[in-house]
Amino acid sequence: MPENSSSVAKMPAKEKLQQEEQERPQPPTSRQYRPLATRIRRRIEKGRRWFSCEFFPPRTPAAAVNLVSKFDSFARGRPLFCDVTWHPAGNPAGDSPTSSTSVASAMLNYCGIDTVLHLTCVGQTEARLVRVLDRAKSLGLKNILALRGDLPEDADGNPGGASAAASGGPAFASDLLLLHRRGRLPGGPPGGRQLREDLRRLKEKVDAGGEFIITQLFFDSADFIRFVSDCRRVGIDCPIIPGVLPVQGYQSLRHIVKLSKLTVPDSMLRVIEPIRDNDEAIRNYGIAQCTQMCQELLQSGQVHGIHFYTLNRDAATIRILKNIGLWREDLPRPLPWQPSANYERCAEAVRPVFWSRRPTSYVHRTRHWDDYPHGRWGSECAEIGELRDYYLFYLTVRASKQERLRMWGSEPTSEPDIWRVFASHLSGKPVSPDGVRVTRLPWGDEEPLPSSSESNEAAEARQRLAGLSERGLLATNHLLRVNGASSDHPVHGWGGSGGFVYQRAYLEFFPARPPAASAAGEPRHHGGGRVSFHIADRSGNVNLANFSEPIALTWGVFPASEVAQPTVCDGAAFLAWRDEAFALWTEEWGRLYEEGSPSRRLIESVAETYLLVALVDNDFTEDSVLWDLTDQVARGGRRLG
Repeated sequence: MPENSSSVAKMPAKEKLQQEEQERPQPPTSRQYRPLATRIRRRIEKGRRWFSCEFFPPRTPAAAVNLVSKFDSFARGRPLFCDVTWHPAGNPAGDSPTSSTSVASAMLNYCGIDTVLHLTCVGQTEARLVRVLDRAKSLGLKNILALRGDLPEDADGNPGGASAAASGGPAFASDLLLLHRRGRLPGGPPGGRQLREDLRRLKEKVDAGGEFIITQLFFDSADFIRFVSDCRRVGIDCPIIPGVLPVQGYQSLRHIVKLSKLTVPDSMLRVIEPIRDNDEAIRNYGIAQCTQMCQELLQSGQVHGIHFYTLNRDAATIRILKNIGLWREDLPRPLPWQPSANYERCAEAVRPVFWSRRPTSYVHRTRHWDDYPHGRWGSECAEIGELRDYYLFYLTVRASKQERLRMWGSEPTSEPDIWRVFASHLSGKPVSPDGVRVTRLPWGDEEPLPSSSESNEAAEARQRLAGLSERGLLATNHLLRVNGASSDHPVHGWGGSGGFVYQRAYLEFFPARPPAASAAGEPRHHGGGRVSFHIADRSGNVNLANFSEPIALTWGVFPASEVAQPTVCDGAAFLAWRDEAFALWTEEWGRLYEEGSPSRRLIESVAETYLLVALVDNDFTEDSVLWDLTDQVARGGRRLG
């Protein structure tokens, strides 16, 4: 193992400071779509570093759920883009959750990662390729990695048993690029055996419209440097990104080497062979070897970005990215919520708060909008599509039925059984004697943060919410007040550097003891009272509110920019969320149990008799009164209004 394998590539302090300043997001009001190839070139010109990753479509829906969770993990490290491979045998252009286009669409639209979709042309007709490209465009996929693809095997297992030309379709990736040049089409890695032929074909791809190149994997940084020199010599001047693979297992390495027709350096084999049966030792070596190679590439002056072949695993790649300083969770968020990477939504700068724990549903329900709000939210923005397909794959809770039954109860028989589930989710304490913890609820996509990752204020708030839930006020969403925090704040910060952010305290819950809103006082704008509220039931018989205009819950003030108000509480949007929130009781939770069973009847009764309440404390300069108010409601001694 290399002696310096644990060292971290460092840059001078001044250079690092300049890079951090360049990478800070711009104020939300200035967001606009820039093609991926343009962003790559700009980063190279400015000396800014990045990383990207490759994934392949999973075989089963359960594996797809797990893969989407990995996308969320990688999104926190700010990859410039990720790509999804094309698997001809798995109906890659289909609608199933395991198809290449569905996985790429989920990554782009739901996980907020700019996405590149692989597309191979071998064995395909021109008409079918045009349909695939048109569908990709309709999903927001602007970037295609053009590949020839592997030739089909003949009866003896040799490649070339059938040719693309026989189908009347393109024979090479350059033909695919010429077929469809409307999008931004990066070139793919060379596939021929002889270098001269490889370079000729590669140049044809670039001349046909390819805008950057991702190489096949390699195990020696000198091989990549030599390859770049050969490309420049024949006139290929587009960006060339090295593709690297952390070795994660002996058998997987053998398989990949066979497919790619690569040679493993003797220096690697001498280390790997003695530990071939020790998986942990292999993984540790792979991380060390890849870390050193990436350091050499970045220090060469010819590499600014590195592409990782992840094999759909996250741990090793993330460790390497942290080792080489490319994992950047410390940068401020561009907005308080994760923006979609779809180019049609790039100007979107305002969302209702209600879907902040369930953002995939909001993206799905607004996917057909012609225009997305980039200023203040208004009634014209509130036409949110109906959600009838509650079992749409990417909207369901990311846990199996067995896991949900363990967390939510195999046979709940009383309302306090349900209250304890909510309390466990908030407090992190086990919900049962066997140590089961509730990591997910129907109203949230993400697991709660570990207490070590939270501020003291946030941890205290979760414990108070857990206490309210134990008494029948089932909290589903909340925001803490923020009064002029720096936009660089590690917890509350968002937007560009040099700004200040603000936030009203917000609380949303299902009360078991229905609070009644006072009839005193006419509906008013949010400036007219300390607490604004909206209360509704499932049937529509109850719909009470004391505000009529959208309330800005979060806003930011940035240099030379308009005030940004990215999160709002809006009455019309609340009613759309109300329908979804109550349906989640029966569709996600109730359907776990047999029809007519006591447990299903219990959940259905809760959905029919509880209310949904949203509260806003309009005074963000003082400690919130929402805690005292909800505590009194839980005791039955206070009416909202």
